[in-house]
Amino acid sequence: MTRMRAKPGRRTPVGRDSRDSLRRFVEMLAEKHPPLSLDAADLTIKDPEQVRRRFGRVFGYLTRVELEVERNVLELRVLMPESTETDRIFYEQVWWPQELQHGVLLDAAQQGFGMMPVPIDVARVSARIRVTGALSHLPGMLGVIRLLYYLTGAATERSAVIAYSRLLDGLRAMGEHAIAETVIAPIRRQEPGHFAYYRGSAEALVKEEGLSDWQLQLARILRRRSFAPVGVTSRRQRADFGDVARALHLDRDLPAVARQISLVEHELLWAQQLGLKVPRYIMAALDEAIALSTARSAAQSVRN
Repeated sequence: MTRMRAKPGRRTPVGRDSRDSLRRFVEMLAEKHPPLSLDAADLTIKDPEQVRRRFGRVFGYLTRVELEVERNVLELRVLMPESTETDRIFYEQVWWPQELQHGVLLDAAQQGFGMMPVPIDVARVSARIRVTGALSHLPGMLGVIRLLYYLTGAATERSAVIAYSRLLDGLRAMGEHAIAETVIAPIRRQEPGHFAYYRGSAEALVKEEGLSDWQLQLARILRRRSFAPVGVTSRRQRADFGDVARALHLDRDLPAVARQISLVEHELLWAQQLGLKVPRYIMAALDEAIALSTARSAAQSVRN
């Protein structure tokens, strides 16, 4: 079967010599971006009520997503029991400790303006994940699962960069410079490195290692059926994501946001479909989240 190869002159964010360069990139992330320290954060908040009213749900959602990294690592171990050594080093020694500290910082900040700690799920691995992991032993399936892992990671990290950038701008505009500069800004600085790893890994897998046509087609089908905004595993969480999107005004330029979120998968899975700037399933998922949030807010207003 035909395989997709790299075009002459194209370079991934971490170089053409994929295995060595990805490994060096992970080592660089570990060295230059150690987990953030709570002791270095200034949690001073000038107007707790205003911050809670405007961004309380944003902090709550982001805190949950970051702290649930523990469950995400369990899922990765089940999904890819034969993952590459570099992937394991990345998600166990770099991504996991960094994301966990992001959650610790966000939780400390939100408690400073009166938010209660959010319930998190760190132990439950779904049946769907377990079945998919069992299928990874079949010929060719591990490549598909790896690609889906990289695409999900890339979309998640782009979403995070957008969210933290909007939150940072909002806090600065409110004059809440302490938590803006010592909590949100340091978190935002670490997210692009994660995105670069996922993008470089996905490009190396598709363009250098090579995937067969059936593997790419299966990845398209599974991605279309399984895509969800970051942190969403239920209808309630989908509405919660919509709350975040509305609070950060993502709904005002949603097509541009969707293009950023889908950047890597558009390039690797859908670029040959002319005119398709954003995969339809991504726009549909974002639209649904905002619609659910709007409807829930309207229902709450009626009850009040």
